[in-house]
Amino acid sequence: MPIRELLEAALGEPEIGTTQQFRWHATPVGIAALWNAGAAPLAPPYEAALLEARQVGLDLSREEREFHQLTSGLVLLFHS
Repeated sequence: MPIRELLEAALGEPEIGTTQQFRWHATPVGIAALWNAGAAPLAPPYEAALLEARQVGLDLSREEREFHQLTSGLVLLFHS
């Protein structure tokens, strides 16, 4: 199954936490941060996500990062 489909399906499940700018989801491919603060910025806001991840008990500083634009919005994906 393509990663986009896995992410879309996982974003339909309850989030593991919510912060000022993101909804956080555990997915089969990693931790997804769905942008939840209006219009998405031009550059992926990784630094903001790393700071806010700590508010929900996640340390993602050593994880690989990528972003996806889905029908749900901008998703930052953190994975090993």
